[in-house]
This record gives sequence, C-alpha cells and structure tokens, in this order.
Amino acid sequence: MKSAIFALGLLALSACSAKEVSVHDPVMAKEGDTWYVFSTGPGITFYSSRNMKDWTPEGRVFKDQPVWAKRAAPTFDGHIWAPDVQFHNGQYYLYYSVSGFGKNTSGIGVTVNKTLNPRSPDYRWEDKGMVLQSVPLRDDWNAIDPNIVEDGKGGAWMAFGSFWSGLKLVKLNADWTGLAEPQEWHAIASRSRGPSLAGQSAGPDEIEAPFVFKKGGYYYLFASFGLCCRKGDSTYYVVVGRSRDVTGPYLDKNGVDMLKGGGSTVIAGDKDWKGLGHNSAYTIDGKDFLVLHAYETADNYLQKLKIMEMRWDAGGWPQVDAADLNRYRSKQLPSP
Repeated sequence: MKSAIFALGLLALSACSAKEVSVHDPVMAKEGDTWYVFSTGPGITFYSSRNMKDWTPEGRVFKDQPVWAKRAAPTFDGHIWAPDVQFHNGQYYLYYSVSGFGKNTSGIGVTVNKTLNPRSPDYRWEDKGMVLQSVPLRDDWNAIDPNIVEDGKGGAWMAFGSFWSGLKLVKLNADWTGLAEPQEWHAIASRSRGPSLAGQSAGPDEIEAPFVFKKGGYYYLFASFGLCCRKGDSTYYVVVGRSRDVTGPYLDKNGVDMLKGGGSTVIAGDKDWKGLGHNSAYTIDGKDFLVLHAYETADNYLQKLKIMEMRWDAGGWPQVDAADLNRYRSKQLPSP
C-alpha cells in the first residue's frame, strides 16, 4: 500500500514538474490533424500538437535573419516579434515584425509556405519581404503586431500597431504581400490623450497587439492594454470592442469608441498570473478559444502558453473563466 502511494506521489510530482511551453505572443493554425503554435523568438519559434496540450518543439521558421531586417530596424537582434499565421490561396502566410525595443524603427514582413509540417517534402518558407515600415519622426504609428482579417467582400486587411497613436488597419493587395493601391488606411483604436506627434518616444499610450475575430455579424477587436515584459511589474491585460464593419468604429460594452480609449476588459492578471495578453482567437470544432501568454508568479514570472475557451454573454460579448489560467497546463515534449 505504501509503495503504491509512493508511486502515485512520484507521478504527481512528475506531472507538476513537467516543462510547460514558454511562448510570447502566440498564434495558432491547423493543418490536417496537427495544430501549430508560432511565437516571438529567435527566428520565430514554433511547436506542433495533436491535442493542443502536448507540444513538440519544431525549431525556427528563419534559420537566418530576414535580409531586410537591419534596414528597417538597425538594432534588430535576431528576435522576430508577434507573428500571425493565415491560410490563403493554397498557402500559409506567416506575417512577422522586426523592431528595436521601444522604438518605431520597425517593419512587418511576410513569408509563405505550402505546408506547416517541417517533415513534409514541400516544406520551404519563401520570404516575400517587407510589407510595411515605420520610421521615427515621420510616422506616429509603429509597424509591429500584424493580424490579417478578411472583410467578406474579397478583401483582406492588416491590423497592426503599438503605442504612439494606436492601432491601425490598412488594406492589402490581392497577393496579400503588399498594400493595396490606392492605399486605404483607418485608425481603429487609441489611448492618446492629446494631439498625435511623430516623435521618437513611445509615450504613455499603452496599447498594442490587435486581433480581429469575426463572430455572429460582428468584428471583435481584441487588444492588449498596459505593459508587457516586466515580470511581476507587467500590467498587460486583454480588452475588446466590436463593429459591424471591419473598418470600425469599434465600440466597447458601454458604447465608447476604442479610438477614444474604449475597451471592455476580457481578462486581467491575478496573484497567480501577471502580464497576460497579446491574444489570438479561433473557432475549433464549434467552440471558440482565446490563445495568449501569461507570466506565472510561482515560476519566477516565466511566460507560458494559455488556451482558454471563450463563451458569449446574452449581449454577444466574449467571456473567459480566469480559473482556466490554472486549469490549462501545456506540456513540452522532447524535440523530434
């Protein structure tokens, strides 16, 4: 009896000590019966899974830095930020950002592949280069954190932005590798309290990480307010607004325009988890899920993958259960 109890104790200890997936700014896509998560990291790190809990490290998307990266961001250090993955016209499009931290010396690029499976003979990323660039003193916006959304009329738009004058939306060309001409731009969210200036400083307007999710006739604009990347001092949290039109205006539950600082809280940190945000959102087998990172207090604020089911209230607003932050525990498997 004692030996059985001891064995159970060892199993429990092993389960508690299993390494979780450590990611920042996660996005997901499914090919066949396999899910893939891509995240900020050297060359863009990615993982595969058959069940969205047990994840196999698959290495990096980029073996070397994008050839244009240093031109857009002279202080680029190899860490590629905030990817977004989309399937279009028989290919996977992976959008990504290069930047100097706290600067709008930034650019958004895109690379394409026929498959996400690194063991397929068709697996080969082809970088299509820079889609958009921001330049200090010229632009009052920052070219990072891309997310692509289709408008139901054959058009595709890229939401992006961080700090400065806030989040933007720009129409893409038919190839999804550049901007449509003539260009069409929209401002969709901001926390600015005064006139917009094309300065070198990000300023106090803490907003970034747009993700647009279509549901029930609405476009839901998720964003992260607050500060990331400061361990226990991180103040990141997720907000949302919605619009009938992809170009906005996006209003929160109280009818406040996100361009005027609006945004209804979806989930914020607690004593166990800090700095949670930079989410993506998906419909999977008839259920909706929020995918994000969160820093675990008990593990020296290590960033970890969280996948939480989204439900909808009577007014059609997304809700998640904060208890799922502790319930969902990913497991990192050995590399193949």
